[in-house]
Amino acid sequence: MKYKLFDEYITLQALLKEVGIIQSGGAIKSFLQKNKVYFNGELETRRGKKIHIGDIITLPNQKLEILLTVPNQEERAEHDKELLEKKRVASLVKEMNKDIKKTKSTTANLKANKYEKKALIRFPGL
Repeated sequence: MKYKLFDEYITLQALLKEVGIIQSGGAIKSFLQKNKVYFNGELETRRGKKIHIGDIITLPNQKLEILLTVPNQEERAEHDKELLEKKRVASLVKEMNKDIKKTKSTTANLKANKYEKKALIRFPGL
């Protein structure tokens, strides 16, 4: 299996998660205890091991070999485009959340002021 690496490196934990071998980052510890993972032919037990382009990860129990390769220009352009879109959506969500927070706090202040203004009138002697 070939894996296109768009950054300088990827950790073993992140690679196994992206490929779908483990479900979450926390599952890597038990996975490494139960299964053998080879990095360029040597047994690897560190989940944070940095893996670079050209490295080979072998999982004998799953009968899987992962080769990290360089993406071509088209793939790199598509990846950059996806990253820009992800960043744009994140900023939109952040702005929307900020507006919602303002609206909620303004509404809460109006309700508080409404109750303060309508305090009951007290008559002496009652």
